[in-house]
Amino acid sequence: MDPVIIVGAGPVGLTLALALARQEVPSVVLDEGPGKDEPRPARTVVLREDTAALLERLTGVPLAKLGSRWAGWRSMRRKQVMREITFDETEPAPLHIAQHVLTGALRQALAGERLVRIAVDNRLDSLEQEPSGVTAHTRGPKGTWWRGSYLVGCDGPRSTVRKLLDIRFPGRTAVERHAVAALRTELPWPDEALLHRAPPWRTSGPSAGEVTGRPLPDGVWRLDWLLPPGKDLVTPELLLARIRETLAGWTEGPTPPYELLDTGVHTVHHRLARRWRVGRVFLAGDAAHLLGALGTQGLDEGLRDADNLAWKLAPAWHHGPHEALLDSYQAERRAVVAARLRAADQALPLVRGGAGLRAVVAGSARGHDVLLTDGHLGRGALGAPGAYADSPLTPRHIEGEVPVDTPPGAPVVDVRVTAEDGSFVQLRDRLGHGSLLVVLVAPGTGVWERKHWVTAGIMPRLAAAVTALPHPAELLVAESYPGAAAHTVLLVRPDGHLVTALSGVRPADLYAAAEATLGGPAKTEATAGSR
Repeated sequence: MDPVIIVGAGPVGLTLALALARQEVPSVVLDEGPGKDEPRPARTVVLREDTAALLERLTGVPLAKLGSRWAGWRSMRRKQVMREITFDETEPAPLHIAQHVLTGALRQALAGERLVRIAVDNRLDSLEQEPSGVTAHTRGPKGTWWRGSYLVGCDGPRSTVRKLLDIRFPGRTAVERHAVAALRTELPWPDEALLHRAPPWRTSGPSAGEVTGRPLPDGVWRLDWLLPPGKDLVTPELLLARIRETLAGWTEGPTPPYELLDTGVHTVHHRLARRWRVGRVFLAGDAAHLLGALGTQGLDEGLRDADNLAWKLAPAWHHGPHEALLDSYQAERRAVVAARLRAADQALPLVRGGAGLRAVVAGSARGHDVLLTDGHLGRGALGAPGAYADSPLTPRHIEGEVPVDTPPGAPVVDVRVTAEDGSFVQLRDRLGHGSLLVVLVAPGTGVWERKHWVTAGIMPRLAAAVTALPHPAELLVAESYPGAAAHTVLLVRPDGHLVTALSGVRPADLYAAAEATLGGPAKTEATAGSR
């Protein structure tokens, strides 16, 4: 079986290659560059709890050592502190990391991976597909042709894959623009991120009154200034003036010493590809969608694309294409990203509506602060991980289904579980291997050795039901789960989304739910290339 061809060696493409390798699927990553990323301290990403955990699980690297987990968040308007948040176990901190550092960690993890080949200096030129596979032709110093079972375009906003497939990419251009600077300095809020709206020192000038400060390791900060609509040139003089007045305003004195490391202009576009799958070719990451206004982060969704697609490609590669399962990638991921884009587009006129609206609507400034905080911290409609409640993989009419605090299709809570070898691990640590997870909620088991309860009560019957499932599954035991009664059985997808919760051991219901999660009984189509 030919490897999966991944076009693009950014964070999404490299993550997909690692995720496939963890499921014993080989891949070739076509990298149009030399295989090394230029350090750009002003080009950073903010990862939410689930995507940071995904990358740490795949790379084996504690990313907090390479980036910054914020101690807190504060938002201000003029001189007033609107909100302060301290991050702890109940409020996990986002992870802020330079993109070239993140990409370097992914490349390092792939360096010793036997199932992944990174082909540098290979720019995609054309592709052909037929029912049995895909052929990609590349140009460049090492250009050649490649044969693959599937091809995934992770090649960014100007995706060659998307253009070759003639897929429309409608949306809005320049929704927001930000002037960006990375600098080393000392600020009054070490390790805390800050959003400051209408700062008192901004009384005139072409730049809008909103600035964000986000810490990085070694005393480095990324500062973003929201720019007004239009295409006004951001000159070095204007940017230096913004730096000096912002630092002086925050420290309430003369401009403190700083070392300017990098600058740039970040333009946010909102676009969504019409199709994410054509036969054996898929789109992921910025090739499929662009978003990022109001503090949201597009890379989060790209990484979720990779996680979703990897576990669906793996059974297709090992056992033959299951069209309903492969089709569900577009159905699930496109719907989630579309909902996020709609939420941002609906919020933009409210947040950026100007002083007239604020004067009419009492408390609107505080409401805007909530929206912006949600976007920056990965909460609510603007930032929280999406749920697949309307997925074609959602099982229907399961008689023994019971409600828990996690709705079907939503990401599960990362509770502590006992693995089959008797070790205590976090539920999230068992994800990413392509297996379904079956979790029995059994209060009291955590204080006993596994040998004392593994053959007692309902465990033997449940173990037999798990063994009989139509897809490899791992049986885990949890002391508790939010909203779940004793002996509740949770079925969890390989990407950590809840399939269903059952009241007790119900082998027929469990089998039906697992079969639905795989898209129903396997029905392959010899003409997949016509899709």
